[in-house]
Amino acid sequence: VCFIPGGLDCSISFVSHVLGKVCVHGRQKEILSVLVPRLTDLTKSDCIWQRICWRLVECVPDRWMEAVVLGFVQRAPRADVLSRLLGNLVVKNKKAQFVVTQKMLLLQYGHTTAVLQNLLGYLALDSLRRALLIKVLKELLETWGSSSAVKHCPPEQQQYISKAILICLSHLKEPEIESCRQELLTSMMEGVKCHLDSNLPQIRHLGMIVAESISSKINTDGPVLKFQYEEDDEARELKSLLVQTPPFCVVPSPPDDDRNDKADAALPGVLESNKKSHPAAPVKPEEESDAELDSDDDLIPYDMSEDKELKTKAPVYIRDCIEVLTGSEDVDKWEATVKALESLVRKNPAATREVSVELAKIVLHLEEKTCIEGFVELRQRAQVAILTTDPIPVAKYLTSQFYSLNYSLRQRVDILDVLVLAAQELSYPKSHGKTKHSDAQKPCIQLLPASDSSKDWRRIVDERIKSKTRRFATGQSQVERASGPNEFNSVAGHFFFPLIQHFDRPLMTFDLLGEDHFVLGRLVHALAILMYLAVNTVAVTAMGKALLEFVWALRFHTDSYVRQGLLSCISSVLLSVPAERLLEDVTEELLETQSWLGDVVEKDPDGDCKRLALQNLLLMENLKKKLKTIPS
Repeated sequence: VCFIPGGLDCSISFVSHVLGKVCVHGRQKEILSVLVPRLTDLTKSDCIWQRICWRLVECVPDRWMEAVVLGFVQRAPRADVLSRLLGNLVVKNKKAQFVVTQKMLLLQYGHTTAVLQNLLGYLALDSLRRALLIKVLKELLETWGSSSAVKHCPPEQQQYISKAILICLSHLKEPEIESCRQELLTSMMEGVKCHLDSNLPQIRHLGMIVAESISSKINTDGPVLKFQYEEDDEARELKSLLVQTPPFCVVPSPPDDDRNDKADAALPGVLESNKKSHPAAPVKPEEESDAELDSDDDLIPYDMSEDKELKTKAPVYIRDCIEVLTGSEDVDKWEATVKALESLVRKNPAATREVSVELAKIVLHLEEKTCIEGFVELRQRAQVAILTTDPIPVAKYLTSQFYSLNYSLRQRVDILDVLVLAAQELSYPKSHGKTKHSDAQKPCIQLLPASDSSKDWRRIVDERIKSKTRRFATGQSQVERASGPNEFNSVAGHFFFPLIQHFDRPLMTFDLLGEDHFVLGRLVHALAILMYLAVNTVAVTAMGKALLEFVWALRFHTDSYVRQGLLSCISSVLLSVPAERLLEDVTEELLETQSWLGDVVEKDPDGDCKRLALQNLLLMENLKKKLKTIPS
């Protein structure tokens, strides 16, 4: 920064042009890393330098204004410094106002939390700019409460908008809250509904936290919203944004070791002085009440150290289990039956097959009578044991019940989980006696909660691609895996085709293509896993063709979780169906799918969908290369 000698008047518009042109041509960091600290020091106590700085940014042409404003916002250490440097630029210049109130908050989402605090703190520090702060908050809440935005915006952008809303709320004063209380309440109710309808847990958590924060602001005296969710680091960070950081305070640097030692040395003295200044008050006995006089504290308790808990004997026959589970009033016997049911089914396969469908029906509708630890897992394992013992009739029953009336969404999801776990167990060889390599790791598919199924699928596909990759290297030979017949081969169609038949038929209480898209997402992921497990089976080609048609019908679904499942289905088909069969039977479907995958990579807002689509395109390229190498 140059000084003009002699007190002469001068124009700095040329300097503004140079600054704008340098910033817009990619040298923003170099010039502003020197200019901003220097102007920060000069404007601390000199109002003339403040006016010079304001004039400097005001004279920047509109076509370069965005680069300059963005640079100042990113490099200003605090909101009060940014206010000194820019003044009321956002009030005077429409381009700067658009950049600050629209582009940086609603169109971009890569800025840090510190930049957001600087930006919104800058709007809150002047009475002329506070009107823009209220306007920004309303626009942010409108976007946050839009169901279209929740479905189509990536989670990172929704988190960014949520942070901006909480920072705005921290700057609001009581009269401002009172003036827009009804609008805040309406936006909160609309937004929390959209977020709770999402299949992604991160989006639901954001909705809960923001709704709680708005409720605490508009209902300072009355009851406030309270949700149950895991209090993780992200939740704590978001809640901390509601506490306004004073604009003039400097963020303290981490204390060095000497200061820590001094603080530790001073601490005992402080504690000791506190003890001296606050002597312990003697406890005065209160008047004895009638309840205390009638207490049984004087009675000597019985010695129960040698007592042993009486264990209820579990049934030893399958039909006895049915009687206990359906009609017994003995809670202990019922609990013992639930715990022993899985092992009993596996030990008595012949007896189980006689009543398999009846037993599957009872266990599917089984409700927890007492507080049994791991009840859901016990019930699920019992269902898997029944299904693997008698696959065809039980699979027919379960798949028919998936589309029946009078079932809760939880029960329908349980059916999908049981089918997938049983298919996994049937598809892997059983170990008979001692295996030669007991330490060999058995491949497995772990059923995760609803929100994590897509992550589980990505792991499965990555493992499969890794197994298909050829590496030329010397080293320790791989452990030979156990071999055996694939029991899933003869029953794969009974698991798969009934699930794919009636997805487009809405019922009175169940609409997969409507509001029950959460279950649709689980169904799609389950079909993908069943397709993956059907590799080398007789029905795999027919299953692959049906699954491609299913994917094609749902390819434009608005929910990102469903689209991730559809892309996982494509991966399963490419990995499970033989290349020759793909080329002969589903050539047209593959060409259409390839075109759609290209659109997903370019246009889909969800990052995981883009990654899965790109992975599928690479699989298709590998498939083409493989077919070229096969001699005709």
